[in-house]
Amino acid sequence: MHRTLALTGSTGFIGAAVLRNLTRAGWTVRALHRKAARRPPPDAGGGAIDWVHGCLEDSESLSRLVQGVDAVVHCAGAIRGATAAAFRPVNVEGVGRLVKAARDIQPPPRFLLISSLAAREPRLSHYAASKRDGENALRSTAAGMMWTVLRPPAVYGPGDRETLPLVRCMRRGLSPVFGRKDARFSLLFVEDLAAAVCRLLELASWPAGPFEIHDGRTGGYAWPDLIQTVARIIGKPVRGIRVPAGFMQAAARGNWVLSRAFRYAPMLTPGKVRELTHPDWVCDDAALRRASGWSPRFRLEAGMRQTLQHLRAGQWTAA
Repeated sequence: MHRTLALTGSTGFIGAAVLRNLTRAGWTVRALHRKAARRPPPDAGGGAIDWVHGCLEDSESLSRLVQGVDAVVHCAGAIRGATAAAFRPVNVEGVGRLVKAARDIQPPPRFLLISSLAAREPRLSHYAASKRDGENALRSTAAGMMWTVLRPPAVYGPGDRETLPLVRCMRRGLSPVFGRKDARFSLLFVEDLAAAVCRLLELASWPAGPFEIHDGRTGGYAWPDLIQTVARIIGKPVRGIRVPAGFMQAAARGNWVLSRAFRYAPMLTPGKVRELTHPDWVCDDAALRRASGWSPRFRLEAGMRQTLQHLRAGQWTAA
């Protein structure tokens, strides 16, 4: 059966994994890209890739992207920024614009938004608020469309630039520890997230969501769980070093000031520190399992082993 899908964010960490899995499953993928973006190889799987030049700010290119597709998977997202205005064009307005373009097609395609667990706590940061507002933009705009939302926790795997510094530190035997001693968090290997997307696309219908998703570890992890897992894989101790919240906030404020002076988009901000030190990032994926029959393949040790192998082999690539 000929199946065509529109995909955003295909040159990013999560989007590239989704693209690989979709093409292997036989989908023809129409992938949005900017001129400046580095594109994955066009033979990234068994299906075809049709690259559509454009961006989320350009309604005309979005209309081209969604013409004749059976589904839309929206992976693109802004993750760096010092102000609310830095996140809204992509994480909120971009969602609404893409939904409107898809809604104008008859019959309209299904729409899957890859959001974030941060949307559960919108008061913590500008990023978290923008992800919640993006979900609301989908909900309020998608009249007559089948749609749903995935809220992954921290997603890791080969090629992720945001977790690379932490993975490198842990491989060298040191690990920063953020937040309270009793803090817990869920994790998800990137290939499992991509497989969940493929599984949802095979279903005849979707509940609206949002659905939380994780790697199958009920109750999540504490920092010692992560540190001990890496230590087993690398065969040497990894020492956890607690980073005081006050130090992190001071560093974040300094980074915020520098970002305004030198005009770059910061990752470490006061809001990001509040995210990092929040005590509960544990997911409950029971609703997703009931609705889709999906289950993860990679527990932490398997996923982290593959991640470290790619780092050791010098194969760490990212958009």
